[in-house]
Parts: sequence; C-alpha cells; structure tokens
Amino acid sequence: MAFADNLKQLPRISHLAAIQLLDSEGKITATIENKSGQTGSLSVYNHLGQIYGAITAEAAKKGLELYAEHTDDARQNPGKHPNIDRLLELAADGKRLLRVKHLFATGID
Repeated sequence: MAFADNLKQLPRISHLAAIQLLDSEGKITATIENKSGQTGSLSVYNHLGQIYGAITAEAAKKGLELYAEHTDDARQNPGKHPNIDRLLELAADGKRLLRVKHLFATGID
C-alpha cells in the first residue's frame, strides 16, 4: 500500500501540536510538528508510540512499512528523509529506543 493510503488508516492528529522524541537520558533528540511537510511523520510516530509505547526496533520496522515508497527513497538518498533515517537506524541498532512525548494543541493562540 502507498504511504498516502497508509496515512488514511492511522489515528487523527488534530489534537497534537507536536511530538518530542526522548533518548534514554530524557534529552529531546527530535521534534516533529503538526505543520505542512511533517504531518505524515507526526501521524506515523504518533501511531507507533500508541501501539508500541516507544519507538523500539520493532516499532521502527513497522514505521518503515508505513512509509512505504518513501522508505526506498530514504535508503537511496540518506539525509533526504530524516524521520525515516531515524527509523532505519533504530531498526538496525535493535537495542536503542526513543520515548514519545505528546505536545497537545490548546486551540489558544
């Protein structure tokens, strides 16, 4: 299935402003915001965090499946898709994980 089709199957993210990814020491390693160009990744990482509790090697492998055709592009063009590159690294490492911290949209500007 294509990435666009996979996204339609994932939970909605309108309640999220962003997701922060935390390493084992609790340091923020990345932030994925709910804005143009990042909403697909926010959907994928939100789903993985909900299902697996953290971005583990197993979660990363599932995420790579969800990214579909973009995963192949990321493998051929390292650095072009940093959110996919991160999953490739976690899947290959097998031991490291990232915790997911949700930042909720308040609707107040």
